[in-house]
Amino acid sequence: MDEKPAYTLKQLIFYFLKLGSTGFGGPVALVGYMYKDLVENRKWISDDEYKQGLALAQLVPGPLAAQLGIYLGFVHYRVLGATLVGIAFVIPSFIMVVLLGMAYKLYGGLAWIQAVFYGVGAAVMGIIANSSYKLTTKSIGKFNLESFKQNWLLWLFFGTAAAITFWTQQENILLFIATGLLYMFVKVPPKWLSSKTSSIFILLKIAFLTDENSTLTKIALFFAKAGAFVFGSGLAIVPFLHGGLVTENHWLTEQQFVDAVAVAMITPGPVVITVGFIGYLIAGFQGASVAALATFLPCYLFTVILAPFFNKIVKNKSIKAFVDGITATVVGALVGAVIVIASRSILDFPMALIAIITILALLYIKKIQEPYVIMVAAILGVFIKLILY
Repeated sequence: MDEKPAYTLKQLIFYFLKLGSTGFGGPVALVGYMYKDLVENRKWISDDEYKQGLALAQLVPGPLAAQLGIYLGFVHYRVLGATLVGIAFVIPSFIMVVLLGMAYKLYGGLAWIQAVFYGVGAAVMGIIANSSYKLTTKSIGKFNLESFKQNWLLWLFFGTAAAITFWTQQENILLFIATGLLYMFVKVPPKWLSSKTSSIFILLKIAFLTDENSTLTKIALFFAKAGAFVFGSGLAIVPFLHGGLVTENHWLTEQQFVDAVAVAMITPGPVVITVGFIGYLIAGFQGASVAALATFLPCYLFTVILAPFFNKIVKNKSIKAFVDGITATVVGALVGAVIVIASRSILDFPMALIAIITILALLYIKKIQEPYVIMVAAILGVFIKLILY
């Protein structure tokens, strides 16, 4: 990390501005772009530095692509680099979703807009279902007897979280923490009872138990919780957002929530940036700014605080087990949320058909990307709603 960098901070900032403006395909695609551009082509970042950043991003909560970008900014330019890179990566898509939020509020009632979101909403359900399947196989294992035997406790967490989320129609953060701790104590009992890392989780939880009356304060606390418990894919935030936005606070209707997830799919940059769109629907530009800042702040803090201690963190098997336990529960909650949202938003046979076709396309057409699927679904929505009906 102490070697003189082969690039300037300005060059790195402009790279992430471009990636945030044009990078489609979700977290897996975005981290792939970073490797190809920064490691292989430009050779600004070494292979080891990239792998360290990716490992840290997978170990601690936060949207994967944004967290890796922040770490890469930290590699040679420390806190200033991490801060400016994080802002550069997020700001283009934030501007886009706020503009979409403005258009949605102004024109959301028009027949052709409703027709577009009719098709897009169905496709989004297919995308989320497909993503939850991939997350499950990646985080826990394949759906076979050997995996069930080997990772029986993780599958138990997964099934319990899915059932509880489906039954209560909301997420329980305490369940995440409890399963993480239980898995850690069962698999790799820690030699320590407290550390800087574990204290961060505890302090965050205590802080988030506070509640205030103002809408902006509620938005800040709610989205900070969400940002602190996103592991891996940005879509892992969906069940948490659904429970808080639709069921608990009634800030959004079911249709508005599905539309918000759709916005995340059709814009470049981190999937989690949909929080800007949601914040705008709740409380205008102030709400969008507070929601985005609160969501990405935990991710930024985790990266900047823990990056200097990376070698200790990555070798700590207890922390790894804690994360594995939480991840299994988060993915289970995502599956439960998919069932809840689908049961409310899939209104008829054509929508169900679009969702099923989306799942099959993403599973069997390897090179197809979500924005193209969304585009086709939008055209189908207009055709079905405005021409057939």
